[in-house]
Amino acid sequence: MEWVQFIIFFVGVFGLFIWNRAESRADVRHMDAKLEGQRNLMNEIHNEMKDFHFRMLEIEKGRR
Repeated sequence: MEWVQFIIFFVGVFGLFIWNRAESRADVRHMDAKLEGQRNLMNEIHNEMKDFHFRMLEIEKGRR
């Protein structure tokens, strides 16, 4: 009976370890996806700002 309890305990701890690791990796993948979306958004904003700046320069050249 002692060995059966030990084996069940060991399998339970090992199972929780594996489950915890899987959940952690899922969280990391989720956060990577969110951060990649943020980077894409920031790049689009930056590109729009550069485009706006060039359009403003064209307007200024036209005024002169």
